[in-house]
Amino acid sequence: MAETVILKGQVLSFSGTPFEGDPTDSARVDEAVALRDGHIVAVGPSDRLCADTPQAKVIDHGDRVIMAGFVDAHVHFPQTAMIASWGKRLIDWLNTYTFPEEMRFSDAGYAAEIAARYLDLTTAHGTTTMCSFATIHPESVEAFFAEAQRRNQRVVTGKTCMDRNAPEGLRDTPQTAYDQSKTLLDRWHGVDRLSYAITPRFSPTSTPAQLDAMGALWAEHPDCLMQTHLSEQVDEIAWVRDLFPDARDYLDTYEAHGLLGERGLYGHAIHLEDRERARLREIGAALVHCPTSNTFIGSGLFDMMGLMKDGHRIGLATDTGGGSSFSMLRTMAAAYEIGQLRGVPLHAAQLLWLATVGSAQALHMQDQIGNVVAGCEADLIVLDLASTPAIAQRTACADDIWEALFATIMMGDDRAIHEVWIGGKQQ
Repeated sequence: MAETVILKGQVLSFSGTPFEGDPTDSARVDEAVALRDGHIVAVGPSDRLCADTPQAKVIDHGDRVIMAGFVDAHVHFPQTAMIASWGKRLIDWLNTYTFPEEMRFSDAGYAAEIAARYLDLTTAHGTTTMCSFATIHPESVEAFFAEAQRRNQRVVTGKTCMDRNAPEGLRDTPQTAYDQSKTLLDRWHGVDRLSYAITPRFSPTSTPAQLDAMGALWAEHPDCLMQTHLSEQVDEIAWVRDLFPDARDYLDTYEAHGLLGERGLYGHAIHLEDRERARLREIGAALVHCPTSNTFIGSGLFDMMGLMKDGHRIGLATDTGGGSSFSMLRTMAAAYEIGQLRGVPLHAAQLLWLATVGSAQALHMQDQIGNVVAGCEADLIVLDLASTPAIAQRTACADDIWEALFATIMMGDDRAIHEVWIGGKQQ
């Protein structure tokens, strides 16, 4: 019989969205959570959980916060080594840093090295699931899935498809993009805790023929996610208009080729036109906010509150390595700062929800990850709310858990991650 483990502490979960009414009304703080067979089996008073399973192993975390592991809804694991590279604008940055680094992933050994490094770094920062772009090389997808499988980690990735406006070593064709993506999808999708995402990088690097091929593949496998980029920078949007003169807008370059759907993930989505906003909401597609990337590359200010009020599905992401940190705490802090610039500061409950439940919903995995409720997979983190002297002195005078959590969001880093559990096992 599998061992039951009970973690005691301040167990944070969500019963609804904190973007309606008082943000704290949708949150709940319990005393303990019980884990067995890689899943959460109970949440509630510590005395009751211990009495129900007297043979359980009990770990008491005192005042530390036990919550769902962070879910990063848009990353590029191949950009790990060149994160925080000085750059001007998106296209310059891609050409100067990203594309040369991604060309190295034809080497299966290098791809495996970076996959392991990336998952080590993100685990240290409390991220237990991510949706990542790979490169055009099947080796990059194989390496990432193999390393995640070894760790029993729930991840999503897909071969990035590009057949124009990229170096020769990073271009495929419509047919090879389809064939290689399908082969990888058939091999990995749904195996253990792995999911495949059909992945055209963005419209400027795919011809209409390649976008058609990716749309056809998605139609054949509608249970897969599809990830891409949308309306990140104004000069990018102008470029898209030149490349697709008959398109109504940027979103139409996807919609016309079968790449708009409920299981679509559209990274950035900063400069949306009214038709695009309405259509994305109608379809139920997910938008992914990448605040450190949006500021690092000078893209703009995402309209979080406006889009939330309109009923959009929104996730949160580091966008490594356009984003300047592997930390979802830093990402939440940047989201707060961008909210301030738009006149709508986000509450700690809203930020933590975005980094867990919100991103899990964007990935259509809310029944598996992103929350501390019975039946979910046991991907958890334990937050130390006094991880540095600066944070400790602020926490000491906090009036409630939300003030204490906010200090860790704004000033915390990997030192705040006291413990990580993936699939019910401590890492």
